[in-house]
Amino acid sequence: MRARYAALCLAFWAGGTAAAEGPLSAIDWLSDSVAAPQQSGPLRGSDITTNALPQEIAVTPLGQPLADAVGLLPPSATGLPRALWGTATSDEIIARLDAVPLDLMPSLRRLLTTLLLAEANPAVDSGPEDRLLLARVDRLLAMAALDRASALLDRAGPETPERFRRYFDVALLRGNETQACARMRARPEISPTYPARIFCLARGGDWQAAAVTLETAEALGILSPEEDALLARFLDPDILDETGNDTLRRAPTPLIFRMLEAVGEPVPTGTLPLAYAWADLRPTRGWKAQLEAGERLARNGALPANQLTGIYLRQRPSASGGVWERAKAMQTVQNALASGDTDALSKELPAIWATMRNAGLGLVLAEQYGGELADLSLDGAAGDLAFEIGLMSPAYEEIALAARLGTPRARFLAAIARGVPEQATAPDTLSLAVRDGFLADGPPPALDMLVREGRVGEAILRAITLFSEGAQGDPDGISDAIALLRALGLEQTARRASLELLIEEARG
Repeated sequence: MRARYAALCLAFWAGGTAAAEGPLSAIDWLSDSVAAPQQSGPLRGSDITTNALPQEIAVTPLGQPLADAVGLLPPSATGLPRALWGTATSDEIIARLDAVPLDLMPSLRRLLTTLLLAEANPAVDSGPEDRLLLARVDRLLAMAALDRASALLDRAGPETPERFRRYFDVALLRGNETQACARMRARPEISPTYPARIFCLARGGDWQAAAVTLETAEALGILSPEEDALLARFLDPDILDETGNDTLRRAPTPLIFRMLEAVGEPVPTGTLPLAYAWADLRPTRGWKAQLEAGERLARNGALPANQLTGIYLRQRPSASGGVWERAKAMQTVQNALASGDTDALSKELPAIWATMRNAGLGLVLAEQYGGELADLSLDGAAGDLAFEIGLMSPAYEEIALAARLGTPRARFLAAIARGVPEQATAPDTLSLAVRDGFLADGPPPALDMLVREGRVGEAILRAITLFSEGAQGDPDGISDAIALLRALGLEQTARRASLELLIEEARG
């Protein structure tokens, strides 16, 4: 019987009831931890209108701000207006957000994150459905920004079903499910599904209640054999699995992921959505798993360079190739800087850059060591490379001001870093597109109209998309995006995005 009741829970996770009613989220890997709202059925006789009088209007009580307005960063911190969305509707804003690619330049990713976390007036049609809030949270989840997503949900209050689903999954992936389970028990209106309820009962040590709940679920007959077997083993590790978990392992929700881990069948995160990689950074994971997960997260901007560097420096590599080669490269830079060995850096830096850049991790090297490398004034090709790596670091402007500029390319990059591109000649077509953006009188008409209508947030989202598309072969998009960013006072973002593009393109 335990095998049967254990399994009942999982089916709801994997897709049980919610799957039958359609997806509840744009993030298709969310656990079905909260029961879907009841769908309205056919009209009853009493529901049919019998007169033309207006119905009672639903209102939001005064003093209860809409969750769509919630943010972590006030206008004083972002520099963005509180009326960020102007007259835009939720559909229009979400469409702009969906058009922004996931693969962004680091500076544009930071700008997008700021936009997602900004306190702002809600869209003109915002209501209790929290569509804009949920779209922002879902984008943060897709970016694997779990801490920020969790903080945003905390600020809004994860008491509605759709907010709690996301809050619960973030807790599972971060290993903080104890607090989420306590919140679930304290808020019965959240209406958790059987699997989530049983999981939390078991995590809280109430095995008897978990068993009773599973027996109740068993009577509903909603679990597949695989789900049955997995939940049975979660509650009783002595039960043998006679079905296998291949189907569940292919696309596990965070809840299934944690259950499989608990029964000794952890799922490798490399092929799972990016957010799952955080699970491999826990101390219980081996160094190689932490390196692989850390690199994947850092490559996508979800893990700061200093945190990945800390993982790189944790031990001495025991093999060569792959993550070991990159750990060795970062340790070489660290040791050479610590000892002042400029000869070693002059010799090794080009190969180290190639090692990191070829793995999509050049920005990690730049953000962690760029300023120090540029200060060494290395000679020859290593010096030119150190200068460009430094321009991708937070100290880019100071480095440009102090550098000895020997080539037209170096002079142009320094001019961009200082925000004075008119003082240098653009050496190629891409550089010319960047220069045109900086020298434009203002943004193009389509973007300017959005700004004039007060739809600044939409204009920024469109500029991020244009810049990204431009990097793939549309120079005009780059120029238009830079012009818009500068018109809105986002000068540092315009400079850093341009430097990242020009250096990555040439050095790649």
